[in-house]
Amino acid sequence: MRILLTGANGYIGRRLKQKLLNEKITLRLLVRNVKSLDIELAQKAEIVQGSTFDKESLRQALQDVDIAYYLIHSLQNKNYRELDKQSAENFRDIAIEQGVKRIIYLGGLGDKESASTHLLSRIETGEILSAKTDQIQTIWIRAGVIIGSGSASFEIIRHLTEKLPIMVTPKWVKTLAQPIGVDDVIAYLNSAKDLTITQNLMVDIGSEKMTYQEMMLACAKALGLHRIIIPLPIITIKLSSYWLNLFTPVPYSVAKSLIEGLSSEVVIQNNNAKLHFPEIKPLSFETSVKKAITEMEENQVYSRWSDAGGGKDLWEQRYKDDPSSAILLDRQIAPYGNISAQKIYETFCSIGGAEGWFGYNWLWEIRGAIDKMLGGAGLNRGRRDQHKLRVGESVDFWRVEDLILNKRLLLRAQMKVPGSAWLEFKIKDEKLIQTAYFYPRGLFGRLYWYILTPLHYLVFKKMIKTILKKAQQNS
Repeated sequence: MRILLTGANGYIGRRLKQKLLNEKITLRLLVRNVKSLDIELAQKAEIVQGSTFDKESLRQALQDVDIAYYLIHSLQNKNYRELDKQSAENFRDIAIEQGVKRIIYLGGLGDKESASTHLLSRIETGEILSAKTDQIQTIWIRAGVIIGSGSASFEIIRHLTEKLPIMVTPKWVKTLAQPIGVDDVIAYLNSAKDLTITQNLMVDIGSEKMTYQEMMLACAKALGLHRIIIPLPIITIKLSSYWLNLFTPVPYSVAKSLIEGLSSEVVIQNNNAKLHFPEIKPLSFETSVKKAITEMEENQVYSRWSDAGGGKDLWEQRYKDDPSSAILLDRQIAPYGNISAQKIYETFCSIGGAEGWFGYNWLWEIRGAIDKMLGGAGLNRGRRDQHKLRVGESVDFWRVEDLILNKRLLLRAQMKVPGSAWLEFKIKDEKLIQTAYFYPRGLFGRLYWYILTPLHYLVFKKMIKTILKKAQQNS
């Protein structure tokens, strides 16, 4: 059996990929950037670089495939609904052309009549993938609130619970949902490939019915905290989105889409999970929360919701390997003497999260707070792992764009700035070269850079000195 996995760098995709690698199958991955994959995967799976918007790469990816997993969503793009439709149509039609037998899709629970734009897009995607029943079979698995270390739902609930002893909340906290642990989601997706049915199937999955208020109180209990929640019906969706953005790692644009969906019930509407997957017994909400907390405490978070960026961005279009064409830059160069390149690499790869930014952390915290006020992610996304990085994952309000062992780390800014920015660390000719690049947008972008130049001088000069000092201490 040859299986294609799309969305292999996403939150669910990374975990399902590890599960499938242990199965007796041939696994193929469709990814936008080969560098975003762990090096050892090259020996374990077939790799195709491309996307669902590139039909030639899609044909290559789907050739000789028996079962294809569709785990793609464009939520971080403004026109995500239209992109989702186009992507699903391309995938379904070329899968039929290539003789694929089954598509397995993970969508969201909800009714089309009352669904938000976000939930409606997930439903429309499932309908498109399932539309040609006489030519290809689709198993459509629908989940609501997914609970696991690094999931967006869990991150929101945990941050709100930890930071706010008393919460004045909107009326959506009374909405019913059926959460499910991420390991159970992976179990259903993995088992779906082995079903012997021949017709299309929609499978709703979840554990117990709960309101969002009950989830937050149960999370508080698992964390050993006492919390008071006071619902206030007059709080609007826009105000809720800012509130969520302020206290959680979710940027405003994503928060708004999620909040709009919280007014709709996401509960199971069929019994197909029990009928076709009787061996899977979903964990309770509280057990899933405790498991997620343990993974975080033991630094075993395998994937996070923010790992994979959506769509082709400015970096991929203009600065594939070298951002030096950016107009403005701050470059610091320092010889590293007898310190090993490996230690320097390990040191600058530990940047962000609990380690901070190697000096003037209070300035970074102010910048993070400003980013939050502007609707950005701020600093509280942190890191998945304090010592290991991989291409595509987030580090506070940056994203890892390139990583070359013992040579280079390139971060792309995901903070709100009037332009595009990168921070590069490079080891070359026995020197550490640290460069901040900025591609300004209009006059305001240039003013922004020049106003901050004195702070850049202090911050970046201190940064390179601290990296070398820490590398020396760890040698």
